[in-house]
Amino acid sequence: MSDHSGLTIALNKGRILKEFLPMLAACGIEPSEDMSASRKLVFDSRTGGHKLVVMRGADVPTYVEYGAADVGITGKDTLMEYEGGSHFYERLDLNIGVCKLMTAAPPDTDLTSGRLRVATKFVNVTRRYFEAQGRQVSIIPLSGAMEIAPLMDLADCIVDIVDTGNTLKANGLVALDTIAHVSSRVIVNRASMKTRFDAVQNLIDTLRGQVAAANPLIGSKP
Repeated sequence: MSDHSGLTIALNKGRILKEFLPMLAACGIEPSEDMSASRKLVFDSRTGGHKLVVMRGADVPTYVEYGAADVGITGKDTLMEYEGGSHFYERLDLNIGVCKLMTAAPPDTDLTSGRLRVATKFVNVTRRYFEAQGRQVSIIPLSGAMEIAPLMDLADCIVDIVDTGNTLKANGLVALDTIAHVSSRVIVNRASMKTRFDAVQNLIDTLRGQVAAANPLIGSKP
């Protein structure tokens, strides 16, 4: 078994955590207690002296950026939205938590002219996307339930994560343009990559092997 001793790993709670824990276990890293049965956010590992820290996905890059965590697991959408990033590397696509970041609107909505009102929690991504198209937009920041914004005439369209599309359909919206294909990524603090190279690289190599085994036609992407 490879040595990944003593790493602090920031984990995106929710769906990504559920899908990633079996991969982490295959690397020989398991929490000392059942995460789903505990209200704790920091867990020791059974072996190796690791710390597993569970948090909101949006906070993972910050913990890695400032060195509070050596390694982080979070979605590509979060990394695209994050304004920092100079102090961490994006090292591996885990090919889990797969979805799309898309625009959506009620059917027959005219989005081709005039200044658009766009509701989203992905303010930075949305601004860059529409600027690249040369479109004038007013961005309306929301923290959740974007689907109701067009129904309440708060916005013309939304930018949000789309998985099955069922939530959009249930709220009378249709998915339109794909802004990005999203999956979960491994990020590493730059200093940790130098000072703890063997431990970090061994973990990444083991995870890369799992990704390649599970997706032989896809493999791993940087």
